[in-house]
Amino acid sequence: MNDFTGKSSETRAQNDPEATADLPMSSPLTVRSSGLKLLVGVVSTVGRYREHNEDNYFVPGRKSVRFDAPSPPEGSGETVLSSLDPASNVLFIVADGMGGQQAGEQASKMAVELIPRAVSRRLGSEESDPKVVQGLIRDSVADANQEILGCSGAVAEFSNMGTTVVLALFRHDRVFVAGIGDSRAYRLRSGQFEQLTEDHSLADALSRAGTITKEEVANHKFKNVLYLYLGSKDARGGPEEVRVLDVQPGDRFLLATDGLTGVVQDEELARVLQSCDDPQKAARILIDQALANDSKDNITSLVIHVVNEAARANV
Repeated sequence: MNDFTGKSSETRAQNDPEATADLPMSSPLTVRSSGLKLLVGVVSTVGRYREHNEDNYFVPGRKSVRFDAPSPPEGSGETVLSSLDPASNVLFIVADGMGGQQAGEQASKMAVELIPRAVSRRLGSEESDPKVVQGLIRDSVADANQEILGCSGAVAEFSNMGTTVVLALFRHDRVFVAGIGDSRAYRLRSGQFEQLTEDHSLADALSRAGTITKEEVANHKFKNVLYLYLGSKDARGGPEEVRVLDVQPGDRFLLATDGLTGVVQDEELARVLQSCDDPQKAARILIDQALANDSKDNITSLVIHVVNEAARANV
């Protein structure tokens, strides 16, 4: 069983309105699993309009966004875990907190801490039935939802807090993908770019019901009103859908908050993923594009490349 732990350090520029939690471009995190290597890059920024970064993420061997951490000394270096022991479970999460300031930060922080623990506790390396894994993921997310609900009711400053969550769990030659809210997962394969998760906004629900067109969703007044998120009673059963997909060398995945996907078109997301062979550089380019498009939210971009380990033995 993989406990999803590792070593890392991070650099955050003091008083920088675009401060990020980055891995260095020249040395992306790598995770080996079932003969495949996962190269991972992640960037999270508060953006230009918000005072707090309510986004968060989970990457094995990587510290999540930390809100109480002092900036490191000037000139301090970073050490990045370049590889992990062969693992059966490799989990990635992106979360976008809601509720304002401490509430949103707390909710997304709880999501990226609680879900990996719950998955690790439930999921052994020998489990091979995809339906069982799907159920364990639902239960793990449901547990986190219950904890967030409980904290919201017990602590005044966390009242009505919530968070989106999108996750990808790599096991052997499969990936399990699930989302609650409007943070998204995408896959690029052989030039085909596919959104793997559904947005749970009222506008998207109206579109699926045929009340409005898909083209009307982006500018609809209910686009940012979520009916499903962690911290809501409606999420007590976990994700509505956990997709099971095969994994092939050459696949590229993106997990992102709506600070990115709400302002950068899918065609541009696909172009960057297709053209950039360094996942950390791709994550940074996508963040920069969102900022250039005047994103008014926090922004998180997590890029995963699947490569053949034998073909990339020197990476």
